Amino acid sequence: MSSSFARRTLPFVALVAAAILGGATDAAAQHSEAPIIGRWDFTLATPNGSAPSWLEVMPSGNGTLVGRFVAIVGSARPVSRVEFANGTVRFAIPPQWERGTGDLRVEGTLAGDKLTGTLTMPDGQSMSYTAVRAPDLVRPTPKWGTPIALFNGKDITGWSARGENKWHVADGVLTNGGGGANLVTNRKFDDFKLHVEFRYPKGSNSGIYLRGRYEVQIEDSERRTIPHVDEVGGVYGFLAPIEDAARAPEEWQTYDITLVGRRVTVVLNGKTVIADQLIPGPTGGALDANEGEPGPIYLQGDHGRVDFRKIVLTPAVR
Repeated sequence: MSSSFARRTLPFVALVAAAILGGATDAAAQHSEAPIIGRWDFTLATPNGSAPSWLEVMPSGNGTLVGRFVAIVGSARPVSRVEFANGTVRFAIPPQWERGTGDLRVEGTLAGDKLTGTLTMPDGQSMSYTAVRAPDLVRPTPKWGTPIALFNGKDITGWSARGENKWHVADGVLTNGGGGANLVTNRKFDDFKLHVEFRYPKGSNSGIYLRGRYEVQIEDSERRTIPHVDEVGGVYGFLAPIEDAARAPEEWQTYDITLVGRRVTVVLNGKTVIADQLIPGPTGGALDANEGEPGPIYLQGDHGRVDFRKIVLTPAVR
């Protein structure tokens, strides 16, 4: 290339490149400001009553929206593309624990900070939903009140079974026979510290739901070098413990859990496995998606056997 040709053409090339990059930058900026971006608390109208779900939408690169979705059951699963245009949102994801072989599909219309639309399950069943922006739940470090024994060592006074009750108390131990009702406190709580002593047999699975929305997993987990979000010490589907601190099946273990806003610290058997981390949203199996409200403690009873002998909650005082 001659120097004179280069002098004539390089400014033109630079101008075209600047225009292309500038257009891409403008498009990316508009994309990153799409009003659907953020976290959304869903309430579904199911044949059995209302049920919660959760969605997070975020920008990826110059022209794509991606996300995570929690359905009625199961863990948070990735959404590879969220389509949003003219106030309408839609996406589809493969089935996880749902019946059917089709995709789970969500579509809706955004008006201000409210999203309404339809969710279609993999088996073709459709249900309407409403969704609102999830609250930040940013709160100062609280002072702590007087500890409350949620389990009296004798019976399930102060608790209600949601379904077929397979819980019983013997020798100061609260036991779930497996495959029965979840057990929910009659009282609701906001921020708190929770001490729990528990035991499970080999292969069993249960959980403790904080405010009825965030499951801290109880499970006889496979030993992994890198812990996973679905094993004991984790917040199901969202937060993995930093190490495997579990004891062997049939040994008594302890949880010391602190929840302030949506920040959680989990201490398993004296080891801090989650340190002051944000819980993004409700986990599968939550009672509701009303994240700004107090909620109960609930013990998962619809999976495997689990024993509890001490459940003490210390509420925050403002």
